[in-house]
Amino acid sequence: MPGKNLSRDEAQQRASILAVDGYQVRLDVTSAPDPAAATFRSTTTIAFRCTEPGAAAFVDLLAPAVRSVTLNGRELDPATAFDGARVHVDGLAAENVLVVDADCAYSRTGEGLHRFTDPVDGETYLYTHYEPADARRVFADFEQPDLKAPFSFTVTAPAAWDVWSNAVHEEVTAEGDARTWRFAPTKPISTYLTAVVAGPYHVARDHYSRTLADGTALEIPLSAMCRKSLAPHFDADEILGTTKLGLDFFHEQFDYPYPFGKYDQAFVPEYNIGAMENPGCVTFREEFVFRSKVTDAAYEGRANVVLHEMAHMWFGDLVTMRWWDDLWLKESFADFMGSYGLIGARTRFSSAWVTFANQRKAWAYRQDQFPTTHPITADIRDLEDAKLNFDGITYAKGASVLKQLVAYVGSEAFFEGARRYFKRHAFGNTELADLLDILEETSGRDLTAWAAAWLQTAGVNALTPQVTVDAEGRITELAVLQDAGNGDTVRPHRIAVGLYDRDADGALVRTDRIELDVTGARTVVAGAVGRPRPALVLLNDDDLTYCKIRFDAESLETLRAGLGDVQDDLARALAWSAVWNLTRDGLMPARDYIALVLRFAGQEANIGVLQSLHTQAKGAVDLYADPAWRGEGGRLLADGALRELRAAAPGSDHQLAWARFLAQTANGSEHLGLVRGLLAGTARIDGLDVDQELRWSLWLALAAAGQAADEELAEELKADHTASGNRQYTQCLAARPTPEAKAAAWSAVVDSDELPNALVEANIAGFALPSHRDLTALYAAPYFKLLERVWSERTIEIAMRIVGGFFPRAQIDEQTLAEADAWLDGHPGAAPALRRLVLECRDDLARALRAQACDRV
Repeated sequence: MPGKNLSRDEAQQRASILAVDGYQVRLDVTSAPDPAAATFRSTTTIAFRCTEPGAAAFVDLLAPAVRSVTLNGRELDPATAFDGARVHVDGLAAENVLVVDADCAYSRTGEGLHRFTDPVDGETYLYTHYEPADARRVFADFEQPDLKAPFSFTVTAPAAWDVWSNAVHEEVTAEGDARTWRFAPTKPISTYLTAVVAGPYHVARDHYSRTLADGTALEIPLSAMCRKSLAPHFDADEILGTTKLGLDFFHEQFDYPYPFGKYDQAFVPEYNIGAMENPGCVTFREEFVFRSKVTDAAYEGRANVVLHEMAHMWFGDLVTMRWWDDLWLKESFADFMGSYGLIGARTRFSSAWVTFANQRKAWAYRQDQFPTTHPITADIRDLEDAKLNFDGITYAKGASVLKQLVAYVGSEAFFEGARRYFKRHAFGNTELADLLDILEETSGRDLTAWAAAWLQTAGVNALTPQVTVDAEGRITELAVLQDAGNGDTVRPHRIAVGLYDRDADGALVRTDRIELDVTGARTVVAGAVGRPRPALVLLNDDDLTYCKIRFDAESLETLRAGLGDVQDDLARALAWSAVWNLTRDGLMPARDYIALVLRFAGQEANIGVLQSLHTQAKGAVDLYADPAWRGEGGRLLADGALRELRAAAPGSDHQLAWARFLAQTANGSEHLGLVRGLLAGTARIDGLDVDQELRWSLWLALAAAGQAADEELAEELKADHTASGNRQYTQCLAARPTPEAKAAAWSAVVDSDELPNALVEANIAGFALPSHRDLTALYAAPYFKLLERVWSERTIEIAMRIVGGFFPRAQIDEQTLAEADAWLDGHPGAAPALRRLVLECRDDLARALRAQACDRV
C-alpha cells in the first residue's frame, strides 16, 4: 500500500527483519517566527540492524524536500530514493547507519510540528503531535509502534525561547540569535510518543519526591506551561497538585517507579485532541486553561485528563501495543484509570463514576450501535483505520469493560496483574494474549470465554427486568432478559439489581440490592422472591457492567412521575442515561424525554449530569422530534432555560449552566431581548458574571437569529483579540442566517487549505447549525461530490472534520438518506476510512428518522 498510508502487513514485514538501536534527531526551527518561512531543517541519523543483509526497506517521511540521503556512507540520490512519503533504501547491511537531511513543513493542522502566532503579542509557539503516525512529518523514522528505540533530540531555536522534549536537556549553547538545546537520550519508546515543545512559554515549576519500597529516593521535576498571554488565567497550582496526587496513587497501585525522569505538562494552542501522553512531556489543549468562569464539571474533566495521561506513562509508554489492533491496551486502561484515579487519588472530585456513567458511556453506546462498530480488539488494516479507531469503543466501552473485569476478577487480582504486566514487559510491546495470561495467573480464572465475549465481539446488550407479583404485591419472580441487539452475542454480566421505594420524605431510595451474574438470554434473580414489589427496579445499579438498561412498565411510570426524586447521584444518572437511550432508539417519544428534562433537570444536583441533559435535550429537539412539533419543543426548552436561570442560586455553577443553555436555545423576543440586555448591561441576573466566554455564547445566539450586526461582532473581537476570540468571532460570522454567510464559511473551508485547524472547526460549527437547515440544504449535493477530492488532498485530520462536519445531518428526510446511500453504492472503491465516516453519518440520519416517527402523533 504505497503513499501516505502504511498497512499492518508492511509493518509486520519490516519489523520481522529490522531492529532499531537509536535515533539522533536535529531540528533547526530558528525560522519559525517568520510567517513566510514554510519549512524547518530536520536531520535524522538512525542506527538499525537487519537480519537479512542485502534486503531493501523504507523509512517514513512526509516532507516537501529531501536534501540528502546517506546509507552506511553511501550517498543515495534523493530524486529516486524519496517518493514524497518514503525514503527507499536497499543493500542493507547487518548493522546500518542512515542519515536523512530534509526540509520539513510547519503545520497548520495540528499534525506534526504545529506553529501558532499569538494575536495578542505576536509571539510564536511550536509543539508536536504525532499519534498515530505524524512523527514522519518532523523527522525520518520507522513509523510503527513496535520498532521502539532511544531518541536523542537536538533543537536549535530562537535565543529567547525555551525548548522541551521527552528527556531532560543536558546542554544549552548560545549561537548568535539562537540557542541549541541538546537533550539526553530517552528510554526506548515508539516514534509517535516523541515530543518537542518550543517557544516563549510561561512556566510554573514544582517537584515530586517519593521513597520507594526498597528505600530508593525518587525525584521527579515537575512543570506546567502555557502561552504568556494566558498566564494570568493559569491555575498551575491546582494542576500540579493533581499531578502529585496522581503520582502517589499510581506508584501505590502499580509498584513500578515512574520511568521517564521528569514530568512536564504543556497546554498548547489549536490542539486537535484533549491531550497526548508523550512520556516526560505531556501536551494538553489549552482550553483547559480557563480564562472565564466554568463549572466544576470542567475542573473535574481536566483532572480526569491529567490522570488519564499519567496512567499512560505505564499503560502505553512503558508497555506499548505491537500494532494499532490493540490500541485498547492503552486507551481503555487510561480511560478507566482516569475515573478510578480521581477517587483513589483522593482528589476533590468524588462523583467521577457518575460522570463516567452519564457521559463517557453515552459516547460508547452511540459508537457501538453504528453499523461500523468493531470489537474492542479491532482489525486495524492500516494507519487510516487506526486514526478512526480513537473512538468511543476503544476508550469508553473498553474502560466500561475493564470496570466489569475488575468486578469479575476482583480489584486486587486486577492490579496485581498490572504490576506483573509492567515488570514483565517493560519497554516492550504486547498483544491481548500477553495481558490475559497474566490476569489469569493473578485471578485464577480462565478468561478465554470472557475475552471472546467482551473484547472480540461488537455490540451492546440491553437488559430488561421482568417482574411478576402475587395478589398481595409480593414478587413471585424477577428475571433479567438480555437482548443481543443486532448482533448474536449474549454476554456474561456481573450486575447489581437495585430495588427502590419512596421514604418518609418522598425520595426514591434503594431498599435492597442483589448482586448476581447474568449469563444468558434470561436469568432469574433468586434473592428477589417474596420481597414487596418496589416502585423502581434498576438493573446494573452501581454501573458494574456495560449495557443499555430498560425498565418494566411500572418502573418507567415511577420515573416519569419522579425521576428527579431518585436520591443517589449514580442511580439517578443511570436512569437519565437509560431514558436517553430509549429516546435515541425510538422507544420513547422525544417530547416525552424533553418533558422529563423540563420537569426534573432543575432538581439535578450533579452539574456534569445537568450539562449533559442540556446537550441531549437540544439534540432531541433538533434531531428526534417530529418536525411539526420542533418549533414548540424549542420554545419550551428556551422557556425552561429562562425559568431555571432566574431560579438558580446566584453565582452558582447551575446558574452559569442555565445561562449557557439559554444562549443555545433562545429563539423568541423575550429570550433574545434578555440576551441583548445582558450583553449591553441593561439587564441583570443577580450573581451572573457576563464574562468574556459567556459574552461570545450570547453573541452566537444573536448571530444565529440574525440579530448581530457585523459591526457589533467586529467590536467584540476588538475587545477580545485573542486566539479564543478569533475562533468565536469566526463561528459567529458563519452562524448568521444568510446565504452569503453560509457560502463564505463553506468556501473558506472547502476551496482553500490556508485556514488552521481551529478556524476550520469554527467555520463548520457556525455553518452547520440545525436551525439553519433550509439555508444549508443547498449544500447536500456539492457535499457528496467533494468527498473523494477532500480525502485525497487534505490531511486526514482536516478531511475527517470536513466529511463529518459538512454532512447534511440537519436534512432529516428520505431524500438525503437516499443521496447518502447513492454515494455509498456508487463509490465501493473509496478509501475504507472515508466510507466509514459517511456510513456513520448516514446511520445517524436513519436513527433520527426512526426517532421522529416515534415522536409523531
